Amino acid sequence: MKLYDAATVLRSKNSGPFEITVDVLFTEPAVYYKIKEHGLINKSLIARLYNIEEDHIMHIVFFDQALGFKITFARKVSSGTFLDRDVYGAQQHAPLMELELNL
Repeated sequence: MKLYDAATVLRSKNSGPFEITVDVLFTEPAVYYKIKEHGLINKSLIARLYNIEEDHIMHIVFFDQALGFKITFARKVSSGTFLDRDVYGAQQHAPLMELELNL
């Protein structure tokens, strides 16, 4: 199962001009808890998917009450500057979409 198929919400947005936040929410508690408990989402994976250094990942936070997790990482260039291809950060969830979960 791909993350895109398992998640109800998979979105990204600016978290200020220098950071991107990705939100992933689920309706199925079993899927959410398997992802969380098996450590499927971690800095190593995010660094590989986004081609960034692990120390550029500020947060990976799981919220049990919302059945979701949030990932915040540094943008390669600040929002709205030269070479920025996504001023709102709205397309940055794409690398996670095809992630195979193997639950």
